[in-house]
Amino acid sequence: MDYLPLFADLRQRPVLVVGGGDVAARKIQLLLRAGAQVRVVARRLSPELEQQAQLKVIHWLGQEFSEDMLEGVFLAIAATDDGDLNAEVFAAADKRRILVNVVDCQPLCSFIFPSIVDRSPITVAISSGGKAPVLVRILREKLESLLPSFLGPMADIAGAWRERVKRHIPSVAGRRRFWEKALEGRFATLVAQGQLVNAEEVLQQGLTANAEEALQQGLTAEAEAGGDVALVGAGPGDSGLMTLRGLQLIQQADVVLFDNLVSEDILELVRRDAERIAVGKRCGAHSMAQEEINRLLILHARQGKRVVRLKGGDPFIFGRGGEELQAVAAAGIPFQVVPGVTAAAGAAAYAGIALTHRDHAQSVTFITGHLRPGGEQLDWPALARGRQTLAIYMGVMKAAEISRQLIKHGRSPFTPVAVIGRGTRPDQQVFTGTLEKLADLAQQAPTPALLIIGEVVSLHDEIAWFGQTALAAQKRASLVNLA
Repeated sequence: MDYLPLFADLRQRPVLVVGGGDVAARKIQLLLRAGAQVRVVARRLSPELEQQAQLKVIHWLGQEFSEDMLEGVFLAIAATDDGDLNAEVFAAADKRRILVNVVDCQPLCSFIFPSIVDRSPITVAISSGGKAPVLVRILREKLESLLPSFLGPMADIAGAWRERVKRHIPSVAGRRRFWEKALEGRFATLVAQGQLVNAEEVLQQGLTANAEEALQQGLTAEAEAGGDVALVGAGPGDSGLMTLRGLQLIQQADVVLFDNLVSEDILELVRRDAERIAVGKRCGAHSMAQEEINRLLILHARQGKRVVRLKGGDPFIFGRGGEELQAVAAAGIPFQVVPGVTAAAGAAAYAGIALTHRDHAQSVTFITGHLRPGGEQLDWPALARGRQTLAIYMGVMKAAEISRQLIKHGRSPFTPVAVIGRGTRPDQQVFTGTLEKLADLAQQAPTPALLIIGEVVSLHDEIAWFGQTALAAQKRASLVNLA
């Protein structure tokens, strides 16, 4: 270990910064966030620092550095483009046993600034000792995506309750078990939802008169009131399109109920020890009735588990998410919803098709090709109007009927169409043609497939960017340019 990681308390402590440019400003911003008293030496100040000096947020000592400016200083930082001056600052500070950092010059540093993930009061610092800053940046970005924004409020509440819990639960092991359950249970869920008052009520419910006995019986409100359900949209397939909140929840879940449309890449992100239940809902091939899915959601939540219902795309767009939550709500179980990138938006974007375009379409309509038997039929005259885009889910089996009805009600048989199979995935395929050929195109595409009807499909040849179709489009463009 080249450097010992330390967290320094800089509140009301003087720190000297030599330099007044943009690099110095970035370091000063960090110091001010830590509560330091910042003193600056610089020939010129950047506009940002000049304004801070005028507001007395920082103290501008003067234009020329001298050793006496280090008197009483806790830390020193040199951030100038003058190598000799930087070396002078380092030598003077080092002689006085003051920790000093010369920006972008590791040999002249007795301390270094780590890359920081700030969830105050939770702070994560990462450093490579100056050897691989790009790698550190990548690691920080990964941690930023994994650490939820509510960690800070959760830590604040835990800190405020720490002594109270200590009084009620004498043993160290008992307190550890209490906090483990709380920080991974209903308390954490309520903080994530911004329900801080209710979150503290959950903690209070765990602190009974006989805390040790209550702990043995199930200390947290999770055991008393049951678990909860999160309805999470997994997106159209590419794991990179899943939301950060969705990722956090599937990595906290005890049980995950997932559809066939959820990709293997997404399932790889689920917590390893979570129970996975394939409910297999897909048009024409339901392996589990909707009522049974509802029953499982309620059953596992009532056992005190964190349940995630993971659905492809967005759960509220042709995903029956509303129906499932109605059942959960009727059972009195707490729930939350995390939307996902719906298939029409994701697959069309990956196929280089803008769903709206001011030259081609002023509206887009999402349609399901799988209607409930005996239910209302589609408004074909309205759907056949021009200058609009139709994005049709689960329409492969009905492609011939869709084509026939649209043409019958006035849509041109030469209207551009696209069938996007396995959209956003590495094996995505896009078949384009005209409305009169829609049924033939649909038979060629791998499932799951999305139908796009409208003039915007003509953009595909211009702006396709993903997968093999993009390569083909680029080759066509090259041939045109060569001609």
